[in-house]
Amino acid sequence: MAKSLFHAKAQLQEGLQVKATSRNFEITIDEPKELGGTDTGMNPVELMLGALGACQSIVARIFAKQFDIEFDDFWVELTGELDTDGFLHKSDARPGFQSIKYDIHIQTDAPKEKVEEFVAFIEKTCPVGDTIAHSTKMEVNDIIIEDK
Repeated sequence: MAKSLFHAKAQLQEGLQVKATSRNFEITIDEPKELGGTDTGMNPVELMLGALGACQSIVARIFAKQFDIEFDDFWVELTGELDTDGFLHKSDARPGFQSIKYDIHIQTDAPKEKVEEFVAFIEKTCPVGDTIAHSTKMEVNDIIIEDK
């Protein structure tokens, strides 16, 4: 399985609510009330943080045996710093995250050096982390005007 294509659709619903679908799965995305939403789901940047933590967790599960690491629990707590004035064009701040920090929690008996090597591998291997950390080509493929 060399190159794979992944697909998703995001469709605006009522207000700021968005229904995102991929394969047979659906998630509701919304903004908190203080940002004009109805608080019915994570907002896009929270979802991105969750996707990063989920990706790191999945990489940990898949590759733990290669590192001879067993763990009873694994979780990632993430914080992204974002200046909403940039998004709202109230300042020159960029609209995206200025920084993302995370704590990786692993319940294991493995020695610290081995866990640090494992975490470095997770950071290097996680596709979501790689996408965030490195410039990824993004472009509009087409603009399709639908009839009313």
